[in-house]
Amino acid sequence: MPKIAGGLDSGPELVDVHQHLWPRALIDALLARTAAPRLTVGDGDGTDGWTLHLPGEPPYAVRAADHDVTARQALEAGTSLALVSLSSPLGIEDLAPDAAAPLLAAWHEGAARLPAPFGAWAAVTRLEPDLAELKDLLAAGFAGLQVPATWLATPAALERLAPVLEVCERAERPVLVHPGPVPARDATDRRNPADLPGWWAAVVDYPAQLQAAWWAWHAAGRTLLPGLRMGFVAGAGLAPAQHERLQARGGSLGPVDAGVFVETSSYGPQAVDALVRALGIDGVVLGSDRPYGLPGDVRPTMGTAAALAIETTNPRRFLQGGTP
Repeated sequence: MPKIAGGLDSGPELVDVHQHLWPRALIDALLARTAAPRLTVGDGDGTDGWTLHLPGEPPYAVRAADHDVTARQALEAGTSLALVSLSSPLGIEDLAPDAAAPLLAAWHEGAARLPAPFGAWAAVTRLEPDLAELKDLLAAGFAGLQVPATWLATPAALERLAPVLEVCERAERPVLVHPGPVPARDATDRRNPADLPGWWAAVVDYPAQLQAAWWAWHAAGRTLLPGLRMGFVAGAGLAPAQHERLQARGGSLGPVDAGVFVETSSYGPQAVDALVRALGIDGVVLGSDRPYGLPGDVRPTMGTAAALAIETTNPRRFLQGGTP
């Protein structure tokens, strides 16, 4: 795994801050579980792969090729760095510490062995997070910490998480906010996950989680953590496009925060244009969410200079610091 602390190689190659690639040890640990989150064998693509079972989402077919390291390397020609993260919707970070520990160990050990151009984000448990281990992981070359957006659902929740985030702030490493698990529907909710379209969580639940995390950070984050660099996947659920509504409803936006970034996964020219209009070009970075999405290309609509900023310059600043 590339050592982020030592700096990225110079050059125009793109930096993708958001991908998913499960090490084999993590897959085996999920296969061994009898309760969600878990994998069962079969149905990945009709011949191999696995089925993912989560409490609040319908079963999902996982293709084995999507988590084959050699196959994924072949897709990254021209990529300087592709950062992979533990899939927070799995809910691993929210498990009891003794249940989460073997899964997180499998993640960190496997991710640390990934070849170039892959790097990785660290993860911790919500209950009893091991801050000493997090410090060691960052020192060992993990890019920063990924946290589920559900952990930042309100300003008070952000305050409770501050001791974990402070470890990253002191290490001068960023935090990536990713959608978290979707809760199981209770007995009074007739929207059984099996009855919902497969895209429901990604289009309804995940953006709502990210928007809440964005506004919690806006309300309390910078006061609590003045030096922390924060990144939100999927354009923070397009929360920046709601800045006009914030002001219309009595809120105050203040100046654009140079230490806050949003990435572009699952969105195209219209959404990226809206993010740039709200935050300026310097706050937008490339994220693909591969294998669930592909890197977008802003050149046809925004030009080469914007592409260089989003694909290379801004991600490097998000990961390493510095001024626009």
